[in-house]
Amino acid sequence: MDQRAAPVSREAALRIALAARAMPGIALPQLIDVLQNRIGKAEIDADDLRTLTVTDLKTAFASADGEEDGEDIAIGLEAMKLAVRILWGDTEGEVLPPVQTYVEGDMPGSVRVALASDSGEALNGHFGSCVRYLVYQVSPAETRLVGIRDALEADFAPDKNGFRVQLIADCHVLYVVSIGGPAAAKVIKGGIYPMKRLEGGPADEVLGQFQQMMIQSPPPWLAKILGVAEGQRLKNYHAATAVED
Repeated sequence: MDQRAAPVSREAALRIALAARAMPGIALPQLIDVLQNRIGKAEIDADDLRTLTVTDLKTAFASADGEEDGEDIAIGLEAMKLAVRILWGDTEGEVLPPVQTYVEGDMPGSVRVALASDSGEALNGHFGSCVRYLVYQVSPAETRLVGIRDALEADFAPDKNGFRVQLIADCHVLYVVSIGGPAAAKVIKGGIYPMKRLEGGPADEVLGQFQQMMIQSPPPWLAKILGVAEGQRLKNYHAATAVED
């Protein structure tokens, strides 16, 4: 994290990044500036965030918009209420699937697959803005959730996409709802193969289809990851593969 740009604790940083997303039109640096002015210091931790109120946000953003009473600003009261709850930590009770133990070699013939996710155990996130990555070890016979990696801290990094690539650097494959061309290039340069699935879907459905691809007709790029000899990679491949954007 770039402490010079955002001198806040890690826990506070994640809450602030998520709160900024909850308020339409509010950029992360703008929210940080508001919070630092309200709290009265540059260093912010989670306890400081508990002192904030909806009135604090309404007054601060109304002043920035030139409004006197704060009633007409475009953010909306409900969005500010949600942002304050996030800053307080009251929305951190989201139920996520349990991470399973994995030791290298447990699953012969497996690869590591990351899913961009905003909620639950599902592929429903964009590469550059998802809240987290769900990381699975996948073999033809088994899928195992081996990691859940928060991505909100990327908002504070000088190179946001580079930060995200490093977050999943041990993965072979990345599933996303969408990804831009420059970001896809960074993912590929990082040795990760991006798979775009516009409709998203439950993780078990996405990974089940990936397993079928592993078993029935692995494309050459996947056959290479699985260690298939170069001369054999096209032998049983009959499916068209659409990747990167």
